[in-house]
Amino acid sequence: MNDSTGGETRNRRSDATRAAILTAARERFAADGYERATIRAIAKDAGIDPSMVMRYYGNKEGLFAAAVAVDLRLPDLRGLPRDDVGRALVTHFLAMWERNEELTALLRVGVTNEAGAQRMQSIFREQLLPVARQVCPDPQQVPARAGLVATQVLGLALTRYILRFPPTVALTPEEVVAWLAPTIQRYLTAPSP
Repeated sequence: MNDSTGGETRNRRSDATRAAILTAARERFAADGYERATIRAIAKDAGIDPSMVMRYYGNKEGLFAAAVAVDLRLPDLRGLPRDDVGRALVTHFLAMWERNEELTALLRVGVTNEAGAQRMQSIFREQLLPVARQVCPDPQQVPARAGLVATQVLGLALTRYILRFPPTVALTPEEVVAWLAPTIQRYLTAPSP
């Protein structure tokens, strides 16, 4: 076996180990939250020694940041009719929450831990603010309007996916969109009160 083959094999094993750690971490953070999830439990779930988790990610905060690297893939709203932006965003967010356990894990941690809250804030800053800038009538109001959008979307996610309030869980996706879209639309495009 030559060096390049041995190096490629090690790299494949390393990539597989990292992937196993991240999968286990996402599941553990989603199930237990940040505070209760432990490096030891995550390593056990991944079938590796805890020292490997530390080797690749340094500490629990580093692992958390890597495990919940969330790209919301928000739609470009500039091409939509102005009256459709609320519906487009609510539909998009709902689809993301329905199929993305990382968002659930991030929300759980964000409400109980400073590292999680900072991660949520960076997603807001880097991903939601630019989308809000596309449609808000007054550039000075973009942060406040985007913040109000976040209150609605995160409130829905908290009550539907974390706290699991029966009336909120019982709503069909179409009902959620019908109820929430006009509010998001108003926050983003209505004249200032």
